[in-house]
Amino acid sequence: MIKLFLSVTFATALMGWVAYGQTSSSSTTMATGSTGATETTTTTTESLGTVTDFTPGQTIMLKTEAGEPVHYKFSKTVTYQTADGRVIEPSKIRKDSKVRVHYMKSGDDMLVDKVIVTDRD
Repeated sequence: MIKLFLSVTFATALMGWVAYGQTSSSSTTMATGSTGATETTTTTTESLGTVTDFTPGQTIMLKTEAGEPVHYKFSKTVTYQTADGRVIEPSKIRKDSKVRVHYMKSGDDMLVDKVIVTDRD
């Protein structure tokens, strides 16, 4: 009985730890119809972390709870905003800022289209 309790406790704690690194994910898939329409698959994800490197308009690197720093590239249009939704200039993002990035997977790249600063000085 104790082994079962410990197993369930450990599994619950592990799921919480993994969930912290990736906060949400959504996916859209369109199937090929009888008219010959092409299939479209879009996956968007949000991730939390601390900025370790940032080049506005190009790249951002985050240290996440999941382990190794994660490198993201920026899409053609990127929105920078505060947690309450106010748009800010990229210069407001500094090393060690806590942020949430909204990105889409494109091949091996993760393309960010929104950076949300979750803490402010």
